[in-house]
Order: sequence, then C-alpha cells, then structure tokens
Amino acid sequence: MGMFMIKRTAEQHLKHWFKKRRRKPLVLRGARQVGKSTLVREFARREGLVINEINLERHLSLNEVFKTLDMKRIVRELEGLIGRNILQPGSVLFLDEIQATPYALAALRYFYEDLPALPVVAAGSLLEFALAEHSFSMPVGRVEYMHIGPLSFSEFIACLDPDLEGWRQAVGAFEVIPETAHRRLLLRLREFLFVGGMPEAVMEYLETGSLSEVQDVHRSIVETYQDDFSKYARHAELVRLQRVFEQIPRNIGRKIKYVNLSREERSREIKTAVELLSLAQICRKVTASRCSGVPLSAEVADDVFKLIFMDTGMVNFVCGGRWKEISDATEQTLINEGPLAEQFVGQHLAYLDYSRPELHYWLREGRANNAEVDYVFSQGRRIF
Repeated sequence: MGMFMIKRTAEQHLKHWFKKRRRKPLVLRGARQVGKSTLVREFARREGLVINEINLERHLSLNEVFKTLDMKRIVRELEGLIGRNILQPGSVLFLDEIQATPYALAALRYFYEDLPALPVVAAGSLLEFALAEHSFSMPVGRVEYMHIGPLSFSEFIACLDPDLEGWRQAVGAFEVIPETAHRRLLLRLREFLFVGGMPEAVMEYLETGSLSEVQDVHRSIVETYQDDFSKYARHAELVRLQRVFEQIPRNIGRKIKYVNLSREERSREIKTAVELLSLAQICRKVTASRCSGVPLSAEVADDVFKLIFMDTGMVNFVCGGRWKEISDATEQTLINEGPLAEQFVGQHLAYLDYSRPELHYWLREGRANNAEVDYVFSQGRRIF
C-alpha cells in the first residue's frame, strides 16, 4: 500500500519527543491497524534516520533475552538479528508488536538508564493483555506513552482534498465561509462517516474512490480483530466477545444495559467482554459523572456508561450501513445520525493530545424529565 501519502499530525509529536534533551523510550499504544508502525517509519524517513526495526511477533525467543535485563547481551542479540550497529548515531531502534515479548517492556527502563543516547520507540496493540498476565510492573517514569487513534477528520481532508483544509480550520474558528465550501465539507463529512479513519480504508478510498472496495477493507480489519480475540480468549469467551463486538456499534449513544448486548449470558460475563474490548482499544467507555467539579472522574457512577467504538467507518460496516442511505439522507434524516454524530465527536475527543483521557457525560434520569449532555471534559480547572 502506498501509505506515504497520509501525513499524520502525530508526526509532529514524535519530532518533539526526538528532540528532547532527556528523551525516554516512547511506547505507542492503540488499536490494531490504526497506523502505529507506518507512523514510525514515515517519521524516520522524513528525519533521515536509519530505522532498525524488529517485529517481535516474529522473534518470540527474544523474550528470554530481554528477561535477563543484561543490556550488553540484549544489544548483541538485536545486532545479530539486524546485522548492523544499532547504537550508531542517526539511527532509531523500533521494537514493533512489543506485547509479543512482554519482558521487552521491563527492559525499556534499562535502555533509558544505560543507553540514554539511543532513541527507542516501541509499539503494541494488545499491550494491556500482556501487562495483565505478567507480574512485573511497568517502568513508570522511565518511558513515555503516546496513544494513536484512527485518522481525524482534518487528516482525512488533508489527504483527500487538501485545499478544503483551510476552510475547515476557518469553520473551527467560527468564521463564515462560502456556501460552496460548506457543501463540499458536508459531502466530505458524509464520506468520513462511511469510510472512517482506518489508514488502509482511507488509502483505498483515495486510490480507487470505490466505496465497495472500502467495505472490503473494513471486512478484513474486522477479521483481523476476530483473529486477535482467539489469542486472548477461550472458546466460550470467544463467541461472547464476537457477539459483544457486533452489538456495541448498534448501541452507541445509549446507556449500556448488559442485557442489550447479549440476552443469553450473565451480566458479569458481558462486563468482562466489554472490559477486554476496551483494553484492546476497540471501544471506549464514556462514564456518567455528576460533573460538578474537577476531576470529573471523582464523581463517576462506574456502572452507568455509554460505549463508543473505535471508528465511524467500522461502526457503519458492522451495522451493515450502506453508502446510499447516508448520501441520500437529508441533513435532518440521516438514519444513524444521532449515534454516528456521537461516535464522530467521541473518537476525536479520545485522542486530543495523544494521552488517553477519560470520557464522561452528564445524565439526569427522572420519571418525567430525563436530560443528558453527550460529552463533558475538562482542561485544567475548566469544564466543557
């Protein structure tokens, strides 16, 4: 795939990390196929760095090497694999799929302490599972995390229709823009609701302009996730995970009742499935909070929450969404508009600054007077 055309704003963040005086190993986290590896390769290419990349899923035996925490030996083994000096200035060490060899995570702190000049980036999609199964603690304070999500709407526009990006920014600054630009943006927004921000789907759309080809990409991404489930779930759990995976997109914007996700099983089992899917960053919880002060998380009702999925395009695919319905709908009648709009906003709030912020909402449930604010978040002391 010619992924070179997608410019991610996260690259700026990587650049900033790279130039730091006391740079810690950087761990990229995020769901599968949101473009973590491509991001690192592109960054290295643009900065003119030699990238020493190892996909740890293909070298599971390295787990035992990392376990020794003996840096001389670790460097020697990695060099044996790559076939060159990995400490050479102007290079970056990239450990991909780091969840496959969990002891590599523990070793990161020694890279920081013993080899501070070596830039190290690690990426993993199912990191949380690896961590849950191991007793060692994460090297807190000695690594930096960066959460990567699917493409944002502005990245989507910059990729497909760059001259519209200026108008999009103007709207963001509450400026009045020409009706013609407004119409074009609206059309692109509908496309984004359908295509979503998974890099491979966006590339497919950019190259072929075909929405049915885009659906094929969505199908293959869903299959990748289903394959992943079998890595961390046994059979009964597997069926449940698949069922819940398919139900979440159909329940966006609703307060979650476990019975809506599956009638067949006990709440506790469904709850576990939801936890697993949110660990894999396939969905995210939006918890209800009284929202009377910061931090918002101090006043959450843990068992009252909504879920959003990872990406609008994936929501549409799983719900069997058809482009015809989205494009024919007037602005008022878009069938899925409520849930899709909530998904769209949520996935943008979720990756505002590459951390993994908590998402909250406000809910009042009375006999006669229900009220809800879809999203509430805080920056500093201010609540929005």
